[in-house]
Amino acid sequence: MTAVATPAVPARLVPPDQASVVSRDLINQLRALEDMKSAIAGLQAKIAVAFDLAQRREQAAAGVPVSEQGQGVAAQLALARRESPNRGSRLLGFAKALVTEMPRTMAALETGQLNEWRATLLVKETACLSAEDRCAVDEELAPDTGTFDGAGDRAIIAAAKAAAYRRDPRSVAQRAARAATERHVSLRPAPDTMTILTALLPVAQGVAAYTALTRAADSARSGGDTRSRGQLMADTLVERLTGTPGGITGVDVQLVMTDRTLFQGDSEPARLQGYGIVPAEWARTLLAGGPAEAERGEDRPTEPAHTGSGPTEPGPARRSPTDPGTGNDFKVFLRRLYTAPARGELLAMDSKARLFPPRLRRFIEIRDDTCRTPYCDAPLRHFDHVVPWHDGGPTSLENGAGLCERCNHTKENPGWQAKTVPRGVHRIRITAPTGHTYQSQAPPLPGHPPLPGHPLNPTSG
Repeated sequence: MTAVATPAVPARLVPPDQASVVSRDLINQLRALEDMKSAIAGLQAKIAVAFDLAQRREQAAAGVPVSEQGQGVAAQLALARRESPNRGSRLLGFAKALVTEMPRTMAALETGQLNEWRATLLVKETACLSAEDRCAVDEELAPDTGTFDGAGDRAIIAAAKAAAYRRDPRSVAQRAARAATERHVSLRPAPDTMTILTALLPVAQGVAAYTALTRAADSARSGGDTRSRGQLMADTLVERLTGTPGGITGVDVQLVMTDRTLFQGDSEPARLQGYGIVPAEWARTLLAGGPAEAERGEDRPTEPAHTGSGPTEPGPARRSPTDPGTGNDFKVFLRRLYTAPARGELLAMDSKARLFPPRLRRFIEIRDDTCRTPYCDAPLRHFDHVVPWHDGGPTSLENGAGLCERCNHTKENPGWQAKTVPRGVHRIRITAPTGHTYQSQAPPLPGHPPLPGHPLNPTSG
């Protein structure tokens, strides 16, 4: 591997006659590193395919049915590469396509003529083809001959699409039909306490929804509403989805904050369930239904939780003043979720039930925030027994963990084990079929820094 040199003196001290030499060397180093990254990506793809084959052989020798062989491979690859399980599945599919069906794209990746992202685009745009047709498209495009030198992402996508359409137009049409079954809605955080609500819809439905919002916005503006067209479209979307002008009356929004932030004006940030960290002042304004929450001062309910030390119990419901602008009133529920003073963890609850009861599920949801599998930050879908119920695992806060659906199913595959680690804040040790272990620690609550061993602690080893 080529060593990477750094300039011996700051660039501003280099004599003018040597400046061009230094700059050229720095660009050469960047290019060499980029080529190395591509070559490493190709090598990782080959290793992923080899690991998949090895796992299938081991599972076959252990008597695992053919239909179940290969399960859990993507999850192990994801952990090894510090990626989410969903990303692990995509990386495995990418690797199989390159190694077994697209040798010329693989050669271009290994030699640095394509980077990993652009090789991924070629794999993605030929995914609907048979192995034979995919190989033919790979041969037609011949990326390893420099076909895409200087080409941008759009040019690569267009070339791959055109080649795929010529090879198998029926598969392309079937792919478009299947795409409608993948419609969904997702939510992800955006800067400055905003979120991005995304809907993947068939084109007719998407255009119809957008047209309805634009018409409503244009109608309101023609009637004298001073909000911008974009603001009106966003407000109309929220109102029509929730059925209330304010937006979320009657919907449970959980806000976790320290008692110092809530009552003493402390600057310690709060955490909004389903979004993430929010500024302290914004959180207090949300509870008060003030102007920072909505431009028109619309009241919005929430169910906050402040953390201190003491028992866990729901507080009384409080009714806010009526907003003169909307004529609506709403309830603010203050649920006190206290933490242990030193460790900053929520106090335990217990149940003899097979399934986690509602309040215990809510407790786990607030504690874990997102899926507890390392590197996976997918939303919680399942409340899982760390030690399975059928193996004697209790239905308790200590033995409970929030997982996404994929990770919960992966955990049930042969060779996977999980157990809690009795060490301060809730911690889980996961053992993969290869024997590699990974630890997951509950995220820190507001007012408590991450403990050693947590990914967010910069001093962790």
